Amino acid sequence: MRVCVIGTGYVGLVTGVCLSHIGHDVICVDNNEEKVKLMQAGQSPIYEPGLSELMKSSSEAGKLQFTSDLAKGVEHGEILFIAVGTPPLPTGESDTRYVEAVARGIGAHLNGGYKVIVNKSTVPIGSGDWVRMIVLDGIAERQKALVTAGGGISTLEENIGGNFDVVSNPEFLREGSAVYDTFNPDRIVLGGNSDRAIAMMQELYQPLVDRSFAEDKSLPPVPVVVTDLSSAEMIKYAANSFLATKISFINEVANICDRVGADVTQVAKGIGLDSRIGSKFLQAGLGWGGSCFPKDVSALIHTADDYGYDAELLKAAVTVNQRQRLVTLEKLQHELKILKGKTVGLLGLTFKPDTDDMRDAPALNLIEQLNRLGAKVKAYDPIVSQSGLSHGLSGVIIESNAEMLADGCDALVLVTDWQEFLKLDFTKMAKVMIQPLIIDGRNFLDRQAVQDAGFRYVGIGR
Repeated sequence: MRVCVIGTGYVGLVTGVCLSHIGHDVICVDNNEEKVKLMQAGQSPIYEPGLSELMKSSSEAGKLQFTSDLAKGVEHGEILFIAVGTPPLPTGESDTRYVEAVARGIGAHLNGGYKVIVNKSTVPIGSGDWVRMIVLDGIAERQKALVTAGGGISTLEENIGGNFDVVSNPEFLREGSAVYDTFNPDRIVLGGNSDRAIAMMQELYQPLVDRSFAEDKSLPPVPVVVTDLSSAEMIKYAANSFLATKISFINEVANICDRVGADVTQVAKGIGLDSRIGSKFLQAGLGWGGSCFPKDVSALIHTADDYGYDAELLKAAVTVNQRQRLVTLEKLQHELKILKGKTVGLLGLTFKPDTDDMRDAPALNLIEQLNRLGAKVKAYDPIVSQSGLSHGLSGVIIESNAEMLADGCDALVLVTDWQEFLKLDFTKMAKVMIQPLIIDGRNFLDRQAVQDAGFRYVGIGR
């Protein structure tokens, strides 16, 4: 099938590359000329395991193109994905101006062929009908321009308004494993009121439904949830809000464990074995961050407010998460007392491992507060330290390896649970520190091994 993906952030680029890999003809559109040139040269603008290799193979096979020409993309695609950002506004609601611009642009360039316009961006509930309205506005503006120019309106122009449908197809990709998640989805959600559009989307995803590209091809077909537009949009918000709340819950339990002498890792194991609860997202630590959980929870709270409902549980999950960012700071103060004049090293900066994403990363709050209290802050991150992205950070010295980070530090804080941190030479690191203290902000390290290396180990809820 012919596909156009508009927007090449995490969702758009991964979607376009993976769809081309399973055999579709894909054009990815972005209005950032420099970014387009970078991708045309075979380089990924984001770090995501496995993505660059797939980009290269699909481009060489002629299945994947990149352009800044929206008209070219719209003309090419039978299915048009809107995958632009919807960042949060100060009020908590989603900023949909980029979705609106794309929808209007699609309307301005639609031809006579039937199109399925897909909301892949995480958009407010009710956006399916809103996007349809904006596309029709774009068509009307083009028709008005033709009349003004004296060209008249052709039969094609008159009939094009009803020749498309809008579908909601939320993404459930995890940064750091987005390619894997695309080929091994838990479910595919399709929201719409057009049988024709839903049928085309099912055809598009059939290779994934059949697990033709899955790691385990023996599994049963991927469940496809076909529903209405609003329910599909709500599924995305509800899923992320539930997972965020689950993390806040175990962090709340961890804080109680700290006070009563229990070990939250054992508590999480014990409750996670209950099939009604499950073990995932029960890892206590510094809380959640990134581009999805914060804005999706806030957007759902804002939607509830718009319709006269006070989402108290979700608001509490946000409050717990904000407080959790400072737990390691409190532990540093307990161990070191006065932080002014001390040097603290951060192991990891990104909000999670296997990504270069710093959006709403707990490390940023920690850096800000340590600076406020007069501490010197250093950091080492496997991606940030090597990518040059550190230029956007202030108040922190970026080191090129973990041993240089440890040198002269009064304490280390593990912020991001990168796998390579399990293999560090903690004995050598302890010897170059002023005080061999480590705060494990993810309960990730082998406590006994770190203690045997000479460190005083402090975890979360342990």
